[in-house]
Amino acid sequence: MQDNTNAISQRETYTPTRWNRFLWWLATAEPELMADCVIDRNRYAIVGMTVLGTWSFATLAWTYFFSTVVSNWFVAMLLGIFMGGMILTIDRSLIKGITRSNKQRFLPLLFRGVLAIIIGIFMAQPALLYLFDKEIHVQVSLDNEQRKRDKKQKQDSVYYAEKQILLQKRNNFQTELNSRYAEVSGARDGFIKETDGTGGSKKIGLKDIAQAKQREYLKLDADYKLKEAQLLPQIKSADSSLALIDASIQKEQAVFETLLNDGFITRIEALNHLVKDNGAVAFRYYLLVAILLLIELMPVITKTLLPNGTYDEKVLLREQIEKELTQNNHQRELALKELYNQTAFEQDSGFIKEFFVQSEKERKEKMLAQLKDWKEEKTKSFDGLWDDMKRDMLTKQEN
Repeated sequence: MQDNTNAISQRETYTPTRWNRFLWWLATAEPELMADCVIDRNRYAIVGMTVLGTWSFATLAWTYFFSTVVSNWFVAMLLGIFMGGMILTIDRSLIKGITRSNKQRFLPLLFRGVLAIIIGIFMAQPALLYLFDKEIHVQVSLDNEQRKRDKKQKQDSVYYAEKQILLQKRNNFQTELNSRYAEVSGARDGFIKETDGTGGSKKIGLKDIAQAKQREYLKLDADYKLKEAQLLPQIKSADSSLALIDASIQKEQAVFETLLNDGFITRIEALNHLVKDNGAVAFRYYLLVAILLLIELMPVITKTLLPNGTYDEKVLLREQIEKELTQNNHQRELALKELYNQTAFEQDSGFIKEFFVQSEKERKEKMLAQLKDWKEEKTKSFDGLWDDMKRDMLTKQEN
C-alpha cells in the first residue's frame, strides 16, 4: 500500500498500479488528478479499502440472508452480489458528496448513520443466526412445540361450545340409562334373594312374594330395554359427532405441524427469545450490532476524519477552471451565432433588394401586356383585371 516518495523531477513519471486505480475508484477519486498528489494517494487508498471492506461484508451478509430465504445457493449469491452493489453505490455517492466545500455539512454522515443503523440491526440478525446456529435450532424446536400447544388450545376453544352441547346430551342420556339399569339391577337382586331364601320372607322357591318381585323385575327390565333402544342411537350419534370433531382437530393439527419450519422468521423469533432469556446471547447480540454499525459507517467516517490535501485543492481549482471554460465557451459560441445571424441578415437584405431591382422592368412589361389584352378583349371588368394583377404580380408578406 505504501508508495515511495519520488523526487520532484520524477513525479511526472508516476504510473499508478491497477490496484491503486481500483481503490481510488472506490474512493471516487480521479486518477488524473491523483497522480501528482503524493500524500493523498495513500489517503484515498485507505478510503477505498474501507469501502471495499464494507462492500465485501455487505455482499457476504446479504448472501447468507438470502440463503435462509431461497433454497438455491446460486440465486442467493446473485441476490447478495446485487444488494452488495447497492450498498457500494450508496457509499460511493455519499463519499463523493463529502468535498472540501461541504465537508463540514453533516447531512451525508447523518443520512449514512440512519441507513447504517437500519442495515446494521437487520444484518446483525443473519450473522447471529450463523454464529448461534445450534442454540437457535434447539430454541426453534421448543418454540415449535409451544406453537403446537397453542394451536391445540385454539382448536379446542373453537369447538368447545359444540363439544359441550354434545357431551351434555350424551351424559344426560347415559345418566338416564344408568339410573334405569340400577333400578333393573336392584329388582333382579331382590328377586334372586327372595328365591334363594336370603330375602325378606326367608322362603326358598318361587313363592308369592318372589313372583311379585319377578314381575316387577321383568317390567323394569322391559322398560329399560325399550329406553335403551331409544337412547343408545342418540348416544352413538353424539359419540360419532365427538369423534368427527376430534378427527377434524387432529387433521388440522397435522396440517399445522407440516407448516412448522426453521425458516428465517422462525429463527429470528427464536433468536429474540434467546436474547430475551439469555444474558450472554444478548450481550453478544448488541456487541455485534455495534460492530456492524461501525463497519457500515467506516467509509464516511474515514472520509470525514481525513484532513484536506492537495487532491481536494486540485479538485476545487479544476472545477473552477471547468466552470470558467464552460462559461467562456458559451459566450464565444453565442457571439458566433450572433455574428452568423447578423451576416446572414445583411446578405439576405441585399439579395432581396437586388431581386426587386432586377425584376422591376419585367413586372412593368407584364403589366402593360395584361392591360393591352384587357383593352382588346373588352369583356373583363376593371375589378377582374385588378384581381389578376394582384394574384400574378404583387408580392405576399412573409408570416
